[in-house]
Amino acid sequence: MKKSDFFSIMTTPVYLVYEDRIRRNLDLIDSVRRRAGVEIIMAFKANALWKTFYIFREYGFKSTASSLNEMRLGNDELGQKVHSYCPAYTNRTIGEYLKGSSHITFNSVNQWLRFRENVERYNSENECRVSPGLRVNPQCSVIETDIYNPALPGSRFGMTAEMLGDELPEGIEGMHFHQLCESTSYDLEKVLTAFEEQFGQHLDKLKWVNFGGGHLMTREGYDVEHLINLLIEFRKRHPNLEVILEPGSAFTWRTGDLMTTVVDVVENQGIKTAIIDASFACHMPDTLEMPYKPIISESVDNPDGTLPTYRLGGNSCLSGDYVGDWSFKEPLKPGDRLTLEDMNHYTTVKTTMFNGIQHPDIVLVHSDGSLRHLRRFTYEDYRNRMD
Repeated sequence: MKKSDFFSIMTTPVYLVYEDRIRRNLDLIDSVRRRAGVEIIMAFKANALWKTFYIFREYGFKSTASSLNEMRLGNDELGQKVHSYCPAYTNRTIGEYLKGSSHITFNSVNQWLRFRENVERYNSENECRVSPGLRVNPQCSVIETDIYNPALPGSRFGMTAEMLGDELPEGIEGMHFHQLCESTSYDLEKVLTAFEEQFGQHLDKLKWVNFGGGHLMTREGYDVEHLINLLIEFRKRHPNLEVILEPGSAFTWRTGDLMTTVVDVVENQGIKTAIIDASFACHMPDTLEMPYKPIISESVDNPDGTLPTYRLGGNSCLSGDYVGDWSFKEPLKPGDRLTLEDMNHYTTVKTTMFNGIQHPDIVLVHSDGSLRHLRRFTYEDYRNRMD
């Protein structure tokens, strides 16, 4: 089905998720997994549309979780135990994490010492054991946006080499670092150099190492061959280690759009704003946090500044609920449809119902062009959040 056909039948706002684009990404990730001989698992923080997981199950991908709810989703909808990492486990949560996990990473030596007996008791009583690991911080910063940078001074994530010292805590079987965010294989190469320099003395005592997320291997221009060679060479240097990657965005990069409708156009002090029936704060929070300006399919380049140009304003009462500017061939008017591209990864997970703003429907576009409504939100969804 052509995009013009979607415009004619869709009420807005609506997230459109494309099966063929998901499969394109999964084919590439699966190729990297097989050629490099590593494990690549999906992060729920970037994709939790479980009604699409039947596609992921065909490829056999496992998952990583950072909350009990994410862990349960992996257990229930992927049918597998997960790789768990939480900044701090508690007496109330540790038992449930152990039941639903194959690997569990502790953020500090103190956390490991506090719950080591729980892990050892669980492993002695159950046939399917849990492999414990420790998060480390190589302090190699390759991320420009501070809110996503775990290597900033004073970071609460992971043990530095100085903090860990010369001896690995007894019982630890793996290491986990996470230094990337929508990064390149060359960024990973820098981080791996720092990781091996700082923690290399411990690697021959371990069973696995988790390179964390942020490997955006499905982005156009990403050097996939360099990534594969990098992983192969690391495995040659450390043949005792299982290597794990847990990219978030890569699985669902450019697999979905947010379709909206212009509901009003206002002008103040020479700035024109097209108000849409969606919200950046509620439906696209990364555009304000990162920040970045999404691509709009209907917009055009405006090198000489002569075309009609607008901010887009969300329909919440937050003053900062806007992003801009975009130019169009013709002036915008109420009823015009706009398509904000690449609004699946992280976006659908991080939406809110601030201000009681109506959530977009979520529709899966099958490879044959047929449509399936995955979710239609109602007043009861908003009400029940506060029940």
